[in-house]
Amino acid sequence: MRPPLLREFVLVTALFLVYKFGRLVANGHEARAFRNADLVWDAERALHLPGEGTIQQLLMHGEPLIRAANTYYAAVHFPATIAFLCWLYWRRPAHYVWSRRVLALVTAAALALHLLMPLAPPRMLAATGLVDTARVYGPSVYGATPETDSMANQFAAMPSLHFGWALMVAIGLIVATRSRWRVLWLLHPLLTLLVIVGTANHYWFDALAAAAILGLALLAVRAPGRSSTAPPTVPHQRGATVLPAGALR
Repeated sequence: MRPPLLREFVLVTALFLVYKFGRLVANGHEARAFRNADLVWDAERALHLPGEGTIQQLLMHGEPLIRAANTYYAAVHFPATIAFLCWLYWRRPAHYVWSRRVLALVTAAALALHLLMPLAPPRMLAATGLVDTARVYGPSVYGATPETDSMANQFAAMPSLHFGWALMVAIGLIVATRSRWRVLWLLHPLLTLLVIVGTANHYWFDALAAAAILGLALLAVRAPGRSSTAPPTVPHQRGATVLPAGALR
């Protein structure tokens, strides 16, 4: 059954506003954000993860490519998620409710982590040697002075909701559809991962943290179609032929 449209619109809008203003509460912890960034960068190197700079160099082979990556980062995140929820609402109502609940849990957990662990993105950390591609090549969604940016908290790199939401969009569409090509939806989070790392907006750890949070949310919210009860069976009588349940339709 499809939930009331007005109620869902108000609910999703309220969740977005709570997250938006909640992130702004985390402003003012720049020193701690840079200390945490140093720890994350050193931990990645200790684990011998591939350098974020490797991905950035691939994107910077041509200015049109890096501009396209910046545009993807700036323009795809919210519209893709909204389009995903709208399609599910009209075509797969049960999957819509499931996806909305999962996204709400992921976003709430991300907000809590943003408040507990402010983190400067790699584009701000001199030790990375990375370029702030959005500032140099455009377009950029962030203010020129991170400390006074009233539109977004730029010190909320972990977890990456760009990646967490993109991964949920792919999983939700794979679960809700039956096309043999539905696995291709995973290209969206893969491309998102390359973009968020290559533009120096996120560390690898930010995506790993988002994936872990999403995994816990998926465990907590039951997907449509699951049932704890066994399917009905046809009672067996002596001398009777036992037919599969589907043959009685």
